[in-house]
Amino acid sequence: MITPSRPHAATPSSGWIGTDEAGKGDYFGPLVVAGVYVTDATAILLRQIGVRDSKTLSDKRIGEMSAEIRQTAPVNVVAIGPERYNEMYAKIRNLNRLLAWAHARVIENLLEQVSCERVVSDQFGDERFLQRALMDKGRRVELIQRPRAEDDLAVAAASIIARGEFLSRLQQLGESVGVDLHKGAGPPVLISGRRFVEKHGRAGLAKVAKLHFKTTQQI
Repeated sequence: MITPSRPHAATPSSGWIGTDEAGKGDYFGPLVVAGVYVTDATAILLRQIGVRDSKTLSDKRIGEMSAEIRQTAPVNVVAIGPERYNEMYAKIRNLNRLLAWAHARVIENLLEQVSCERVVSDQFGDERFLQRALMDKGRRVELIQRPRAEDDLAVAAASIIARGEFLSRLQQLGESVGVDLHKGAGPPVLISGRRFVEKHGRAGLAKVAKLHFKTTQQI
């Protein structure tokens, strides 16, 4: 599912796109990839907001900053819910390829809104996965993939958007099934998983969880 972003007119290619994901290591909830287009002008505003790597921010602040970023810069989000995620993973059998598909989709969507020639992304695997996914879509941009890319302002903004979307969807999912679904994949998640199975049965896990995690067998 693609979450629509605010419309922005195409701008000169003075800026760059940053992408990042959330939910990759979380048993419950979706996999979310977000992209943010930043120019020199919007970079000043994002710094004033206090944009930095989402891992250094509280969940509450992530929610607040997500709204501010969406009002400041063009944003696109691709959220893959658990059921769809499990279907895709069963076909692809490789998380990095799935991530590359989602990152490429976000980049493609943003390039429909803005004129841009440079993309910065955190390196989540063999960089050829994302390069190939973009080429398959006929998109040729300068792609920079590197570890700890969250020190790039656009990637940091994307990390906040992605995490905020993940947290919101995880909460909604938990409310819909009547179980508090925890983040991550540790002991609290096992407790949530066992409560869910007691209430909805093992077959229902596919609707809320990423089944290829070892957590499934532990539950």
